[in-house]
Amino acid sequence: MSATGPCALIFGVSGQDGALLASLLLQRGYTVHGTSRDAQLSSFLNLRRLGIADSVTIHSASPTDFRSVLQVLVTVEPDEIYFLSGQSSVGLSFEQPLETLESIITGTMNLLEALRFLGSGARLYNAASSESFGESSGLTTASSPFRPRSPYAMAKASAFWAVANYREAYGLHACSGILFNHESPLRPARFVTRKIVSAACRIASEGTGVLTLGNLEVERDWGWAPEYVVAMAAMLQSDDPIDVVIATGRSRPLRDFVRLAFEAVDLDWREHVRIDESLFRPSDLARSAGDPRDAQRLLGWRAEAELEQIVAWMVDAEFERPWPGCEGD
Repeated sequence: MSATGPCALIFGVSGQDGALLASLLLQRGYTVHGTSRDAQLSSFLNLRRLGIADSVTIHSASPTDFRSVLQVLVTVEPDEIYFLSGQSSVGLSFEQPLETLESIITGTMNLLEALRFLGSGARLYNAASSESFGESSGLTTASSPFRPRSPYAMAKASAFWAVANYREAYGLHACSGILFNHESPLRPARFVTRKIVSAACRIASEGTGVLTLGNLEVERDWGWAPEYVVAMAAMLQSDDPIDVVIATGRSRPLRDFVRLAFEAVDLDWREHVRIDESLFRPSDLARSAGDPRDAQRLLGWRAEAELEQIVAWMVDAEFERPWPGCEGD
């Protein structure tokens, strides 16, 4: 740790979680570094939206290239590392399975190997995913079995076990946060939640329009992303590295999300939403929900925001109104 406070390195700093985490750590007095495959060409829109683009030092590094991973670790000498990088869309992973697998598994292995090679004492947080559990009838914990049903889930499950193996074999202070769905206005437009909110607001503004979606009956455990990055940071404060599920414990159908988004702009979703079965995924999870009790017991963390609030805040952002977590806007 430097004299000015702890130093954090975030792989994937330009994404939703990376930007929100960077903002949180800066507020806590950290020096924050982030990576991008090409720092000169990346827009870092999320960092700019949060007003922190000038406060984060960016390095060009590709997680799938061992040399660049090693180089950025040597240059930054971080106390904490957050690996949030990799292809993050479940739907896109069916179209780009090999790219998804490489970006997640190879990136994770390169980072683990670099830490082992350097003998670094840095603490590592790995972004695991609830998708690895597959179908679940009850609440899942970090010890629940993995039954992945997408290339994305396969990759995340493999990365989870790689982190666990290096922790046990080489004594790395490495852990995985198994996060269930968590949303914010910083989600990319390709994510269904952002797609729904943006369409509802556009239709309300224009007075007409149609939104085409796939299966509305799937149920997900939705949380508020600015709360979830607090849990990420808390995991690296533990003296013993632990894998923890981060979730609300409440599962809601996608139909509810759609209804709430349209109600927030005084519209009846049934008049504007069309179902297209070609948008159904080859294999999808009917329901997923996480058990939040370990996060509360081990980290003192629990989700507060309800789905109604989450949707309302995302709608506010579409109309450029303030939302919790956008203090830099």
